[in-house]
Amino acid sequence: AGFRRSMRLCRRKSRTNQQSCYARCPSSCFSTLAAPYEEVVRYQRHPADRNRLIILVGPAGVGVNELRRRLIASNPREFQSAVPHTTRVQKSYEMNGREYHYVSKETFENMVYSHRMLEYGEYKGYLYGTSIDAVRTVLDEGKICVIDLEPQ
Repeated sequence: AGFRRSMRLCRRKSRTNQQSCYARCPSSCFSTLAAPYEEVVRYQRHPADRNRLIILVGPAGVGVNELRRRLIASNPREFQSAVPHTTRVQKSYEMNGREYHYVSKETFENMVYSHRMLEYGEYKGYLYGTSIDAVRTVLDEGKICVIDLEPQ
């Protein structure tokens, strides 16, 4: 009850005063339960900072893949997707390293066991996943890496 009351008092004060919650009541808001409230501000990247990875997570059918495509299409100089790995057979019109990195099942499993895969899963008997090296390749090009995941 004391914590809830202190949070209500902090919120009530925030409407009248533009100071941060920490500046108004540091003992009650931030020391209890390790900062349950964090102010949201616009992220400003400094030129010396590395680009970040954006992971879009959502179940099938909610448009996460479409959101990733639109984000990359809106500014391809800034955003790029990592090339995933797969164990499926390469099709005639596909190029290794463009659509996928085609690897054997043993190589893929070794990458998983050596913790070189950021995410992976199985679909129709084939393994698919995104390696840490593929993400680093995009980041080293000075772009923001965008990947989409479906929780399982």
